[in-house]
Amino acid sequence: MVGFQFRSAVVACAALLLLASCSSPPASAPGSSGADEVSGPVVVFAAASLTEAFTALGDEFEARHPGASITFNFGSSAALAQQIAAGAPADVFAAANRAAMGVVSEAGMVRGEPAVFARNSLRIAVPAGNPAGITGLADFARRDLTVALCAPEVPCGALSTQVFETAGISPAPDTLEQDVKAALVKVEQDEVDCALVYRTDITAAAGQVDGIDFPGATEAVTDYPIAALTGAPNPTAAEAFGDFVRGSDGRAELAALGFDVG
Repeated sequence: MVGFQFRSAVVACAALLLLASCSSPPASAPGSSGADEVSGPVVVFAAASLTEAFTALGDEFEARHPGASITFNFGSSAALAQQIAAGAPADVFAAANRAAMGVVSEAGMVRGEPAVFARNSLRIAVPAGNPAGITGLADFARRDLTVALCAPEVPCGALSTQVFETAGISPAPDTLEQDVKAALVKVEQDEVDCALVYRTDITAAAGQVDGIDFPGATEAVTDYPIAALTGAPNPTAAEAFGDFVRGSDGRAELAALGFDVG
């Protein structure tokens, strides 16, 4: 009888141990997306107009993933696309228009489908106080003014060309800049009377320049796509950064700087 009771107790204990093991959470599978798995250097090529937003997002991403370190290469989307297509090592590309992303996609260097995460439009930038008395797009055709535009091959220049063609205006630029930040600097340093830049750049330079709206600006917009790259040295972190930019915190930061994220 004692032997029977002992065997019954052993069986009961075994059953309890089996039940406990079934209810315990499974160990994390290799390759799961835990925060501790996002680590190492991440190289992001991004449009110049994303400088302020991505710098802030990069700091937040690193705070969430202490093992990760982001390096940004900001510049003209067209130039960055050519660099990537030529083999420049990068994990992520964020462009200021679809055409620049298309160059990278056609080269077979994009993982999956690029995702549009923001949109932007143009606004007239003038030195603080608007000393030249700029009132609208027609002023860009005046020969007595000093005008800065983005070069037509870069996204802000392509969008500017569209705006002027729609308005029936032939601008007379004194300088064609290779990215939107370079055009904005001309205004900040009072080297030109006006420039056509993204409205987000005027928001970022508040207090240094003034912005002037013009009819038709909201009908001419540019999309910002982002993608992880096939040759990414750090594919896990590349995907994580793209997800972060498209997530609620990324959208909030972009919206605060004037990007359309709707």
